[in-house]
Amino acid sequence: MKKLSAKTVSIRPGVSVLSVLRHLNYRSWFALAEFVDNALQSYLSRQAELKRIHGARFKLVVQITIDANKPARISIRDNAGGIALKDFGRAFRPAAVPTDIGGLSEFGMGMKSAACWFASRWHVRTKALGETVARTVRFDVEKIVHDQIEELGIEEEPTDNNDHYTEVVLEELHHVPVRKTLGKIKEHLTDIYRTFIRDGVLDLKFGTESLVFEEPTLLRAPYIKEPDGPVRTWRTPIKFDFGDGLKVTGFAALRDPGNYARSGFALFRRGRLIQGSGDEGYRPALIFAQPGSYRYLRLFGELHLEGFDVSHTKDGFRWDENEQPFIELLKEELDKSKLPLLRQADGYRAIAARGERMAAAREAVEHTTTALEQNLPDVIEEISAKPPVETRETALERQPTLASKEIEIAFRGETWRIKVELGDDASEGQWLAISDTTGIANSTRTLEIRLSLAHPFMISFAQTNPEEIEALLRVASAIALAETLARRSGVKLAGTIRRNVNDILREALSQPSS
Repeated sequence: MKKLSAKTVSIRPGVSVLSVLRHLNYRSWFALAEFVDNALQSYLSRQAELKRIHGARFKLVVQITIDANKPARISIRDNAGGIALKDFGRAFRPAAVPTDIGGLSEFGMGMKSAACWFASRWHVRTKALGETVARTVRFDVEKIVHDQIEELGIEEEPTDNNDHYTEVVLEELHHVPVRKTLGKIKEHLTDIYRTFIRDGVLDLKFGTESLVFEEPTLLRAPYIKEPDGPVRTWRTPIKFDFGDGLKVTGFAALRDPGNYARSGFALFRRGRLIQGSGDEGYRPALIFAQPGSYRYLRLFGELHLEGFDVSHTKDGFRWDENEQPFIELLKEELDKSKLPLLRQADGYRAIAARGERMAAAREAVEHTTTALEQNLPDVIEEISAKPPVETRETALERQPTLASKEIEIAFRGETWRIKVELGDDASEGQWLAISDTTGIANSTRTLEIRLSLAHPFMISFAQTNPEEIEALLRVASAIALAETLARRSGVKLAGTIRRNVNDILREALSQPSS
């Protein structure tokens, strides 16, 4: 039976800071990671003793349980070494730095800041290995701050000498993870602790589910410049040294199939991921170019950084002046002649897995048909009432352009001069404008093709990604050439289809799906 002992734990100085911690810029997974860090550090510090009692196969189990039903509650329980009474002052006093700052718990704020960010009331129940009592300390942040309480009572209950655990219970939550956030928490925590899960050190449970990191499949293919050459596995070790104790080791590789959401580097320190979890991979532009590039699709890796400082919430590195040199050295390592990952990523083409294409196809069909269903009934009535039109036979008016190019081709005794432009005039109402003019003696045909990047459709779907722009420019060019060839074959009023395409795109299909 629990009883309040004569013992207390000091939480001074700075109890007023507890009320401020709820406003930290945490995300749920990084806040929960603070509790996992404490459990891991406790386990690693007493690993030999724990294995002597339980055997060599003993591993750390951390279980996170989130009950979002009112009153919402979160608990984090572990079977590590527990918090010894001699460590209570450091464990519960804000900003009390541990004696060993070389581990996962280094700032003396993790459990306190994460608990106060999540909840107004929380308590810790712990049993230290080798002690004969379990102890509970309760925090009511509002009462502590209001009454300037500087010591908290310790509840005690007798228990077996070899028991060992810690449970943190968070109540009266400020932040209640629900729905999609729960999935993101699982994804990010799996990434953050992947090395410990992979090595069999940690069984991290979310509810009753043990989180498992799925290793990406690596690209195995010949080098793009040697298509008949040997099949290679596109993975290379990374190692470079800044001096002054700053080192980087790990690997870089290409995924197969590619995955935009899961590309990028994961940056670790002391085995724990700091930056690049979930869909937030570390993707510096100097290496990855624009989102949507082929590098962005396939390049990934794990890099372990030694000697670099991290933010107090452990969700990013404090680079100081070192990030740009880090990126430049990494880029050199990635494209070494022995295994040039960047060149392979840029040039390699493969059809995506059917499952991925099916998921993308279903999403595209769903969004497009929704837009048509919502907008087309009114638009189509208006468009169908318009008279048919012929292709313009005079040159297009000059407009601001972002890029243009002119080519000539020979076709059945004619010279075709084709001008392709990407326009930037916000007043232009047409997505695609063309003109088809014939020169002296009908021997030269000038075809102007202008796609407006200022059109609402392009603003929604293709602004800065060159591959997205190129795809739509090719479709627009195909429509323009098809219209021209139809006129040449004697089809009257061939411009009507293009006019209708322009109107439908503007009125029915320009808004992205919500």
